[in-house]
Amino acid sequence: MTFPIALIMFVAAGLFSPGPNVVMLTASGARFGFRATLPHLLGVPIGTGILAACSALGLSSLLLAAPGLKFSFQIVAALWILWLSWKTAQAGRAGRTEDKGRPFTFVEAILFQAVNPKVWAVTLAAYAGFGGGLSPIGEAIRLFITFAGINLAVCLFWTTVGHLLSGFLKSDRVWRIFMITMATIMALTVVMIFV
Repeated sequence: MTFPIALIMFVAAGLFSPGPNVVMLTASGARFGFRATLPHLLGVPIGTGILAACSALGLSSLLLAAPGLKFSFQIVAALWILWLSWKTAQAGRAGRTEDKGRPFTFVEAILFQAVNPKVWAVTLAAYAGFGGGLSPIGEAIRLFITFAGINLAVCLFWTTVGHLLSGFLKSDRVWRIFMITMATIMALTVVMIFV
């Protein structure tokens, strides 16, 4: 089983750039701290790895064969991400507002990948463009390892950035600007669902 550098670079670029996971982990690191965000941070790589493995096991073929299913998924994903964006824009600092909120749990982070358009796009493109000629199971394992391993590093980075930023977000005005910026970036990712 090989892990070509082109596949690694493609996955790293696709997962590192801003998208729902990056925005949510950065905001969660700033709002709740690194330790409290850890279950979320660990669930994201597992979820992206599972989705990548599923793409090698025929998920992409199923979506292409059933346009109605694909469109239904797109609508649900768009609504979910817009709702999360709204909640992010409204979020106060943990411990300083009535709505204390909480970070995603490990399982919620895994399940969120099913409606994350960026992860769908990157996993399906990686399978289509960088297939290794392995059996479906072999390809699924290879993509799971690649996506989970790279995304763990990406998640560690962005959660740490959020945690470090929390020291600069002391004033309510700066905090509000930060959270609205994070929410706006996340809401803009909805466009990727329909492209």
